[in-house]
Amino acid sequence: MTQITSQPSLVILDRDGVINEDSDQYIKTADEWQPIPGSINAIGRLKAKKIPLAVATNQSGIARGYFSYGTLTEMHNKLFSLLGDAKDAIYYIAICPHGPDDDCRCRKPKIGLCEEISQKLSIPLSQSVYFVGDSLKDIEAAIAANCTPVLVKTGKGVRTLATKSALLDDCLIFDNLEKFVDYLQ
Repeated sequence: MTQITSQPSLVILDRDGVINEDSDQYIKTADEWQPIPGSINAIGRLKAKKIPLAVATNQSGIARGYFSYGTLTEMHNKLFSLLGDAKDAIYYIAICPHGPDDDCRCRKPKIGLCEEISQKLSIPLSQSVYFVGDSLKDIEAAIAANCTPVLVKTGKGVRTLATKSALLDDCLIFDNLEKFVDYLQ
């Protein structure tokens, strides 16, 4: 795989399965929120490269009553604490608190979270924006938002690869977030 020669204008990360371990039972507390090995370091490396970073995350556990906004804030505070000096690497976190039947505009695979990030950071969505996820919903959102789709094999990534979806044909695929950051060098 050829490495890119120009720096991305923005990297958007899905949260569960990319930054932290995922669970089919949902991540419901800050104690359950555990970083994927290497992900915190990878975020620090993106900061060192001066690449703006944002997070786009579906959090239907709020709509389902599994956890509150306050608990979600505790999870994100844990992330920022683990990042230490690199805590300002993440410029913005866009969340969708809705359930799958709420017909909102923000729930991936819709592009509302990407548009929110683009507006908040004043960075147009384009081919110089990479969207890193572990599910087909992430890849669909990336493609619909005109971002470069990136699949990591952490979280649900291996399961997503097994679908053999045609959406993955033009998708960059890496073992984990660290390997993606290696690619950006």
